[in-house]
Amino acid sequence: MTGIKTTGEKKLMLFSGRAHPELAEEVAHQLGVGLVPTKAFDFANGEIYVRYQESARGADCFLIQSHTAPINKWIMEQLIMIDALKRASARSITVVCPFYGYARQDKKHRGREPISARLIADLMKTAGADRVVTVDLHTDQIMGFFDGPVDHLFALPVLADYVGAKVDRSKLTVVSPDAGRVRVADRWCDRLGAPLAIVHKRRDKDVANQVTVHEVVGDVQDRVCVLVDDMIDTGGTICAAADALFANGAADVIVTATHGVLSGPAADRLKNSKVSEFVFTNTLPTPSELELDKITVLSMAPTIARALREVFEDGSVTSLFEEQ
Repeated sequence: MTGIKTTGEKKLMLFSGRAHPELAEEVAHQLGVGLVPTKAFDFANGEIYVRYQESARGADCFLIQSHTAPINKWIMEQLIMIDALKRASARSITVVCPFYGYARQDKKHRGREPISARLIADLMKTAGADRVVTVDLHTDQIMGFFDGPVDHLFALPVLADYVGAKVDRSKLTVVSPDAGRVRVADRWCDRLGAPLAIVHKRRDKDVANQVTVHEVVGDVQDRVCVLVDDMIDTGGTICAAADALFANGAADVIVTATHGVLSGPAADRLKNSKVSEFVFTNTLPTPSELELDKITVLSMAPTIARALREVFEDGSVTSLFEEQ
């Protein structure tokens, strides 16, 4: 007889970067495991150092890092952590990006532009990632940018069930803030049994975050409108859409978004908006200056943890959403 046989069991190990440790700790709690102790710090010139304090040899490793501000730093840290796992002889490396950075740069609008969302996928693959788990990509096509399995999770069940429990559904209208979100808004309509409206807008291609709202398509008179979007960055688009709804007779407006990027003037815009409630998930940390009574943050940790367990046990991630 030649060779050696082993009967070793699979081992799941959970790692976290420094971008959003609170979410990683919640996921670890849901899985019933501890985060692997990790030594990470910045050198004086900004270079990042990472070392794991436990062996990862032969383990199925799950690395959580959400791409929050400063986004380039945390993406680089994640790539370094992937490389460290590869060189530590991990059996598999699953990258968990609750918020996938550069997702808005998913195609060329004009000549000489990059497709940065593809670049991020290439960097992860080159670093050593075998699989990506993410939540509510800006567009579904980004799944095809990564050369390997991508598990795309949805916040819709968490957000829609929260709204549905608060509002009289007979008075509810689901509103897409632009044509690109209509498909997602349709799913909301199916889940809540509500009609659909659309805010038609035009974006200034030469000025970032500059939007001109034109008209509302659909009946919103005396209705409670739920604006659904994947992310809110500076708040300009969503607040302008809410103003258009109020101008067309909406009784109330609730805004939901998976990712609360909330950069720049977002704090002032949300505070001064007539929107009664902003509902986000915790895929990104909420800035301390935005701890307002009308901001609600729902946890995606149970959904992410269930998905990671399915991946580890060779189950079906899709089954988590088929019954929704």
